[in-house]
Amino acid sequence: MNSSPHFIYQQSADHPGWMTWTLNDPTRFNSLFGPFLLKVEGKLARVRMQPAQVHTNLSGRIHGGALLGFIDIALFAASRGFGLIEAGTAVTLDLSTQFIGAGSADTPLEAQVELLKETGRLLFLRGLIVQADSDERIAAFSGTIRKPTGPRPVTT
Repeated sequence: MNSSPHFIYQQSADHPGWMTWTLNDPTRFNSLFGPFLLKVEGKLARVRMQPAQVHTNLSGRIHGGALLGFIDIALFAASRGFGLIEAGTAVTLDLSTQFIGAGSADTPLEAQVELLKETGRLLFLRGLIVQADSDERIAAFSGTIRKPTGPRPVTT
């Protein structure tokens, strides 16, 4: 197990090969979306969430605001999975999103996140939101994260 004071990061008992990434404090924003599943495959991180009724709009599809929240969280989960940050003091500098389909709350959503470049203080990422297990594209995104100051995390 590899956890921080804010998150529990451990092997998923129900999903072999996946890690769970869960916020310790259920009163925080991230808890509206989690728990998350995370799998890193080379230069790609896959972050999954199971949408619920609370994530839908009046049409019964995933609300754009919920997608934006999930994308932002997925950038951090992926960066953590790549071993580039710990939870806590990193921040989103920008996030660009193109909505390209309607998401369903019936099956998990998956953010497929790719690290484009890492500098001393910044992480440049991009990816797609797909309906898990069908690869139906819901959104495309790119974002920049400013890493926290201090030593780089040690991964196991």
